[in-house]
Amino acid sequence: VLQLINAYRFRGHQEAKLDPLGVWQRPVVEDLNPAFHELSEADRDLTFQTGSLSFGSETMKLGDIVDGLQKTYCGSIGAEYMHIVDTRIKRWFQQRMEPVRSEPGYESKTRKHILERLTAAEGLEKYLGSRYPGVKRFGLEGAESLIPCMDELIQRAGYYGAKEIVLGMAHRGRLNILVNTLGKDPKELFDEFEGKRLADSGSGDVKYHQGFSSNVMTDGGEIHLAMAFNPSHLEIVSPVVEGSVRARQTRRNDTVGNQVVPVIMHGDAAFAGQGVVMETFQMSQTRGFGVGGTIHIVINNQVGFTTSRQDDARSTEYCTDIAKMVHAPILHVNADDPEAVVFVTQMAMDYRNEFKGDVVIDLVCYRRRGHNEADEPAATQPVMYEKIRKLKTTRNLYAEQLIAAGVMSEDEVKQMENDYRDALDNGEHVVKSLVKEPNKDLYVDWSAHIGHEWTAKCKSSVALKTIQKLGKKLVQVPEGFSVQRQVSKIVSDREKMTAGASPINWGYGEIMAYATLLNEGHPIRLTGQDVGRGTFSHRHAVLHNQKDGSRHIALAQLFENQPKFEIYDSLLSEEAVMAFEYGYSTTKPDTLVVWEAQFGDFANGAQVVIDQFLTSGEHKWGRLCGLTLLLPHGYEGQGPEHSSARIERFLQLSAQHNIQVCVPTTPSQVFHMLRRQ
Repeated sequence: VLQLINAYRFRGHQEAKLDPLGVWQRPVVEDLNPAFHELSEADRDLTFQTGSLSFGSETMKLGDIVDGLQKTYCGSIGAEYMHIVDTRIKRWFQQRMEPVRSEPGYESKTRKHILERLTAAEGLEKYLGSRYPGVKRFGLEGAESLIPCMDELIQRAGYYGAKEIVLGMAHRGRLNILVNTLGKDPKELFDEFEGKRLADSGSGDVKYHQGFSSNVMTDGGEIHLAMAFNPSHLEIVSPVVEGSVRARQTRRNDTVGNQVVPVIMHGDAAFAGQGVVMETFQMSQTRGFGVGGTIHIVINNQVGFTTSRQDDARSTEYCTDIAKMVHAPILHVNADDPEAVVFVTQMAMDYRNEFKGDVVIDLVCYRRRGHNEADEPAATQPVMYEKIRKLKTTRNLYAEQLIAAGVMSEDEVKQMENDYRDALDNGEHVVKSLVKEPNKDLYVDWSAHIGHEWTAKCKSSVALKTIQKLGKKLVQVPEGFSVQRQVSKIVSDREKMTAGASPINWGYGEIMAYATLLNEGHPIRLTGQDVGRGTFSHRHAVLHNQKDGSRHIALAQLFENQPKFEIYDSLLSEEAVMAFEYGYSTTKPDTLVVWEAQFGDFANGAQVVIDQFLTSGEHKWGRLCGLTLLLPHGYEGQGPEHSSARIERFLQLSAQHNIQVCVPTTPSQVFHMLRRQ
């Protein structure tokens, strides 16, 4: 019996009723059959010990145990958490799901609110569909449960004391989230559809790439919501969001991640297909890039544009299997059961609050129309769309459920629809919790950075006295700290440079630029592969004690209460790390943020970030960014992979003062360039 209980916990999700379309073909799970564990039909009436089962009773009849397990693990929710090694976490999920059999039993008020949010989700799509037929909007139809899910996430985050949520998402359902969750003025959206808002739209990027921010009220207080701008390159926004979150946490001295929460929405095909997803997960628990856990929501409509065969789309059972790599719990849920969706949402937020790790909600839904509204999907998915055409919408199904339960009357349901449509007709905000007069403390003042000519004079020189004072501090090593022989020579050489006894070199010019900026109140963040030492052994910003391996970072200990100096050797990734630093630098303009390539030639591992964000973000979306890329390379006979940094690529991307490409030839130029930046 205990083995049977365990089998349900491990494999119940494989028999859960997750697919609203009922087209999934899944093999029978032998382990879930009592006969597999040598239990017969006659044993159903016998009483057994329940072990660790949280059904509230130490002994139960086998029949009741099996029925309870079926409800808990094979209903609308398929929970994968038994791959996690931490027993506390496994117990936590069992104690959340088993006592209520994964059926939370919400009161009427909550159920009405869920229907109201579904009505908003469906209402907007219908309205846009009839007012702007055939216009691409990448609607949420078939996945309307995302709106009550987001609503619950925000309210619950506020309850736990969060002050900001940063959202990242692709095109699917974005307009719906903007209007129904972030409270974008519907009238503004209609103007975009009608082409009335072109004057200030930069390069005219599509409306489902635009970011947005607003403040909403929760039971726990006001929360700032920020939707990241993103290109069509799927999933690259994920590390950008994480970088922005880390910067906001740093700004609030939030070292555990209680005050700023990242929520990232993915498509099933891209989540399984794009390598940057793995890189982002790999960062999640590191010193330099951790944010205290991310909530991932996969809008799993079972088709990527026209690709729906599983043996074309991926090699894994689920599109979410990559998340197991960091022992993240994965909650699969049938999107046509909105109460189950809200239940897993609450669990996800509570889990992140409790364990500060990543968690995935796999919202199994469908796509009512084509990839976009001008597309005919039946050409490539005939069987799927035959089913979809006959299927009632999520809102319809749920409304019928509430009417049958006597929670609402048909008239009330109809009235809810009409009220929403009237609000859109009148161009009113449709998010009731929207704060009209937001608390200015939640914002950052960018005015100091806007509207300057790039040729504006900038004093980058520093008094000799200051350099000598800082130079002395940079070479101080703690008592009894044993420095390696070659490194010791570099330290003593720097002492001579400070005294003017020998000419300064590259490493000194760079380190001194950082020291003087810190002295003037600017925080510094430096990341990349092997940046502590530097690929060319020139930086040595981090010294390692030869006796016990302890570290000494002089730049972090120049004076009391100095600005933060952070230096992290990154994971061996270019794309996600550069995207993270872009997100960080667009959020903290007062910080010098530096990403260094191991060799400049390897920067093209992050070409998407360079093309879609760094060089074009300001033109497309008005996003300012002060990220510095260091691309070290030299002609030291190491062949074409180590000697060019592909400078010509950066020059091709330069226009309208979007980037400065500098090739310094002296250490003093390095010093002044970094200070000017």
